[in-house]
Amino acid sequence: MTNTLDAPGVIARPPILYAGAFLLMLALRHFWPMPIFARPIALWPGIALIALGAATVIWGRQTLVAAGTNVNPGQPATTIVSSGPYRFSRNPIYVAVTLLFIGLTLAFDTWWGVALLVPVLLVMHFGVVLREERYLERKFGESYRQYRAGVRRYV
Repeated sequence: MTNTLDAPGVIARPPILYAGAFLLMLALRHFWPMPIFARPIALWPGIALIALGAATVIWGRQTLVAAGTNVNPGQPATTIVSSGPYRFSRNPIYVAVTLLFIGLTLAFDTWWGVALLVPVLLVMHFGVVLREERYLERKFGESYRQYRAGVRRYV
């Protein structure tokens, strides 16, 4: 059981949020395809973004596990991780999952992915990232403020 006082209180688990948007995208595409391109030219760029996103998710996850902190944003953080992809972004897994989603949108060639990404990003920013930042600042104080000052939020 998680101590709710020692957790960021995110409003949604990011993988579930993105997976739900992806499934909704597929359902909407089935009834109204709305292709982005007139010809199927986006498949390979989409696959490239999927691969880049997946590789970065794996790298970010392995970095968190190696540091001994929780990957699940609903669980307590045990340390500030500033190695691996966390040297470049405070949220590399979220950036990577967004790249993955954009890659899937291109691979399935539908404007629905673009339309659904906007509310997903708003929920991620206000309901996940900003809550995590407030939590990390409360928990780690000056060490988190120094990390935040030196590393961008996204890219």
